Amino acid sequence: MKRLWVVVPAYNEELGIRPTLVALAAQVDADFTLVVVDNSSTDGTVEVVRGFARQHSTVDLRLIGEVQKGTGAAADTGMRYAIAHGATHLARTDADCLPDADWTAAIRRAFVDGVELVGGRLLPRTDEARLRPWERWLLPTVVEQAAAFGRLRPGNRDPAYLGPYLMCPGCNLAITAQLYVRSGGFPRTAIEDVHEDRALVNRVRTVSSAYARRRDVRVRGSVRRLRAYGLVDTLKWYADHRYTPDVVDIR
Repeated sequence: MKRLWVVVPAYNEELGIRPTLVALAAQVDADFTLVVVDNSSTDGTVEVVRGFARQHSTVDLRLIGEVQKGTGAAADTGMRYAIAHGATHLARTDADCLPDADWTAAIRRAFVDGVELVGGRLLPRTDEARLRPWERWLLPTVVEQAAAFGRLRPGNRDPAYLGPYLMCPGCNLAITAQLYVRSGGFPRTAIEDVHEDRALVNRVRTVSSAYARRRDVRVRGSVRRLRAYGLVDTLKWYADHRYTPDVVDIR
């Protein structure tokens, strides 16, 4: 448990990643190593991360690269880099998200309770722009709808699974290094093809039932996808890509 690493995949997040880094630097439990995986950004993401590292020397921050495009590929590279460098426990958030100040502390509590895969709550960010009234409840609703859909998907009652389906947003999950390796980890895919968080959960379900959702593990996510796609198409997107826009990477 002393070797907790936080993995943040990033692609063209020059304008958004600094608040994420600030939120991680402000964690009450700061005993972790942070690794940012640059997914071949074409903007100033790398420069922003390096500048932050210079200004916050107390943060153990590593910057690595992954040329294969895709959130699954970038996340898997970060996870395996962390494990190769001694991580025993892993957490992931995204470069447009703000973990609550007690995020890593809450993750540790879950691990102490014996949970091997932790899924947390996803709430809307309030700092990007003024939220419309419906946006305050829409993001959590979308997550709940995706969770319900996941439980009802054909094949989710396969006897190979050791437990029920659990929604673990990729921007707010944690897993032991041992379980990550044993399950096969994130598929090295692009989000256009596979929701890598859903795939990870189903891989875990074949080897362990020690997973749970924890309400005290909270991350605030961007509403930019909701604004770009709209309500109906966002729901379709999370329901196995029943809607796929021409431009998936909303920036």
